[in-house]
Amino acid sequence: MKISVADAKNKLPELIKAVEAGESVTICRPGVPVVDIVPTKINGAKKPIFGSMKERITIKDVNWWKPMTEDEVESFMDGQY
Repeated sequence: MKISVADAKNKLPELIKAVEAGESVTICRPGVPVVDIVPTKINGAKKPIFGSMKERITIKDVNWWKPMTEDEVESFMDGQY
């Protein structure tokens, strides 16, 4: 199916249904095809799997959660940290 930009704006829900039904839709500007509407290959996003990044994360400082000492704060503020 070929359709103009103006018609596509007015009929977008119908065009989406046509693509879902397997029809190809091409949007044209004065007779020149510019966009094809095609169905997406991925049906929804995958859910994250808890713990799947466990092997990729390296903890460099096991005390990262502790507050900084006064000396560390001064070094950080001086740009030495």
